[in-house]
Amino acid sequence: MKDLHVNYMGLDLNSPLIAASSGLTDNIDNLIRFEKFGVGAVVLKSLFEEEIRIEKDSIHASMKSNSFVYPETIEFYDYNQDYDNESTHQYLELVKEAKKKLSIPVIPSINCVTSEQWTFFPRELELAGADGIELNIFIMPSDLNRTREENEKIYFEIIEEVKKQVKIPVAIKISFYFSDLAIMLKRFSETGIKGIVLFNRFYSPDIDIDTLEITSANVLSNPWDFTNSLRWIAIIRDHISCDIAASTGVHDGPSMVKMLLAGAKAVQAATAFYKNGIDYASEMLRFLQTWMNKKGYKKIDDFHGILSQHAVSNPAAFQRVQFMKYFRGHH
Repeated sequence: MKDLHVNYMGLDLNSPLIAASSGLTDNIDNLIRFEKFGVGAVVLKSLFEEEIRIEKDSIHASMKSNSFVYPETIEFYDYNQDYDNESTHQYLELVKEAKKKLSIPVIPSINCVTSEQWTFFPRELELAGADGIELNIFIMPSDLNRTREENEKIYFEIIEEVKKQVKIPVAIKISFYFSDLAIMLKRFSETGIKGIVLFNRFYSPDIDIDTLEITSANVLSNPWDFTNSLRWIAIIRDHISCDIAASTGVHDGPSMVKMLLAGAKAVQAATAFYKNGIDYASEMLRFLQTWMNKKGYKKIDDFHGILSQHAVSNPAAFQRVQFMKYFRGHH
């Protein structure tokens, strides 16, 4: 057996394959199965910033109705009391139960777009036993009244506020919607976060031409979606000061190997498990083992990042965006 151990975000993982945040990671039975079939860590289904804020407002209103309680003590309120039906309480309970029953790292996820009124909650997750936190941040650059600098500032405010609250490692999961993506990745890595996940997948609209209604495009990723993440992991791997996890389009063992070769420390997958079942994780890891044996690699570090842009003989291959070489003469 080859050694599949990796260190991601300062956490020891038995394998580089991580169950990404999805509907499959929102219950303890699935989490147990993910561990059984070899994943190195699980990222829980995202809790949305709005959910935390709504429930905080609810608790705040309840406290205000009690003349003996000062509203400013809201930050010290125990979320484990009196709100058994609220999603935040259920989320904390899932973290606690997962930590009792799993030996692999458990990483909650928060989907956020501001740094306001919710950043106290990561501390609750840390107290519940979370091994790390993944912040899924996406500010759609569509507001004509907000500048690029104003949009970017929000990312740093979120990171700063969350890092004030917790000692456990923090990762951010972001999109490629930046005009200066390489510079932003470097700046993010210098904030003290321990990981960057490239890239998040989000709702995309579609149009039904029969009903003339706005609908949702494909929710699941496609096998060829991995190439954008691959390119940027390879480009940035040797220029940032935190770990990288690959995400989007990792559908099988070969695509996982490619991400590791490009420089990802870990690889997140979700669609692969929706399509093939949770037990497919073992098949992906079996492929990795077989490939390592064929190449003579004993551990992940033996080949991690050997095909990053900095390491390859033709670094321009990751920069080229035109099809000249491949489509010339194509009919």
